[in-house]
Amino acid sequence: MTKTRKTTRQGRSQSVALAIFMMLQSVAALFFVADAVRDLADAPVNAESVIEALTAFVLVLGIFMAGWQLRLTLERMAAQGRALDIARGDFVRIIETQFDVWGLTAAEREVGMLALKGIDLAEIARLRGSAQGTVRAQMTRIYAKAGVSGRAQFAAWFVEELLGDGISPPEAGEKQQST
Repeated sequence: MTKTRKTTRQGRSQSVALAIFMMLQSVAALFFVADAVRDLADAPVNAESVIEALTAFVLVLGIFMAGWQLRLTLERMAAQGRALDIARGDFVRIIETQFDVWGLTAAEREVGMLALKGIDLAEIARLRGSAQGTVRAQMTRIYAKAGVSGRAQFAAWFVEELLGDGISPPEAGEKQQST
């Protein structure tokens, strides 16, 4: 299970738990409202019955506000999920485009993509049904075509592309100032 699916599942579980909690609050509110109405109908109005009625009103208001907030949260989660899917698709297109620029073969593309996912050489070889030496040679060719010296630089190239013109590293000799 991927981290995204696990996070989505946790978000849904939390939403279900909140909905159940709201239903329990609604049952309690129904009890308090009925009790307040009965008290106001059966006896003369006094401070205790007014406070009880106000408390019931605030409880009902809280339920509606929590429901509204839950709905907004669910909509926000759905929008973030869609945005993440779009970003993930864009990142895959960036990788594929760069593989085209570097002129990687189909086998090198597959090995490169698996390497970017963090899979080690032995596992890549097992997944592809090839020898570790073959995968190692393919990775060496990928590094040469990409103009990098190893796996860390290979992955860093794409991270840098993803971050764009974000934070640039301090120049050599400059001291990083803490804020």
